[in-house]
Amino acid sequence: MTFRAWQVSGDDGGHLVDLAEDDLDGEVAVDVEFSSINFKDGLALTGRPGVISKPPLVAGIDLVGHADGERVLVNGWGIGEKYNGGLAERAAVASEWLVPVPPAFSNRQAAAIGTAGFTAMLAVMAIEQTAATSGSDSSILVTGAAGGVGSIAVAVLAHLGYHVTASTGRESEHDYLRSLGAAEIIDRHELSDATGKPLQQQRWAAAIDSVGGTTLANVLAQTAYDGTVAACGLAQSPTLETTVMPFILRGVTLSGINSVYCPRGRRVEAWNRLATDLPLDLLDLMTETAGLADARRVAERILEGGVRGRTVVDVRN
Repeated sequence: MTFRAWQVSGDDGGHLVDLAEDDLDGEVAVDVEFSSINFKDGLALTGRPGVISKPPLVAGIDLVGHADGERVLVNGWGIGEKYNGGLAERAAVASEWLVPVPPAFSNRQAAAIGTAGFTAMLAVMAIEQTAATSGSDSSILVTGAAGGVGSIAVAVLAHLGYHVTASTGRESEHDYLRSLGAAEIIDRHELSDATGKPLQQQRWAAAIDSVGGTTLANVLAQTAYDGTVAACGLAQSPTLETTVMPFILRGVTLSGINSVYCPRGRRVEAWNRLATDLPLDLLDLMTETAGLADARRVAERILEGGVRGRTVVDVRN
């Protein structure tokens, strides 16, 4: 039996090919229904280096489908990087990577959340641990707010009652972000154009940053006493030019969010939190669907900053 898969072999972003069961090497077979396109997938599907470590490899860091009659999902664990991923009609993975799809979600909704939403929830959980956000009226900044991580972070934080400030460079997305619950919107250039003083006016109790670089340096400098900044991306740059001053003079915590190798217990906790704290009407609002053959086109749009929210890939179409 053969199945369709998006396989990356070199620097051209790969192609849609037919593979056989013998091409899979995991212990549990999964009939995949949906995957998604994340920023990391965008890099792989457009031939950028640094994601696919062992080509040829099936791309896709998310998958949702059925295994042994159960609805299951996989995020991270190296699929789409070191192991064959989710942009295929079939997959085979380690049993400990599988997480049951929460009953609250359809398989399509679980894929829409994917690594981006899972990462956003881990970031929310990280900033909840700081005393500065103990009041539900606390102001929290979300950078890259119109992207996948940002959109879900805004929706969850607003649902929890926080005052959410959304940073975006796309004026056309202001109404969209307000519909997700953003109370304020700022232009990303306020944070991204140049690094300001090591300590600046205290503007937010916490922040979720998926941008990195100059933006993250300024976010740290503007975070209030005892606040936490959850860093989970590098869309602008992996470089961070800052000082120790926000950390030792304001007690700011920089919390790194790594969803790829997150322990299983915390994974299940995060997915259960998503089932209660992410409004499904807002998830559907931010989601579009593409077919497997359209994966590279979506990837190009993501890297160009032209995709709002989340894009689910229906691998059966």
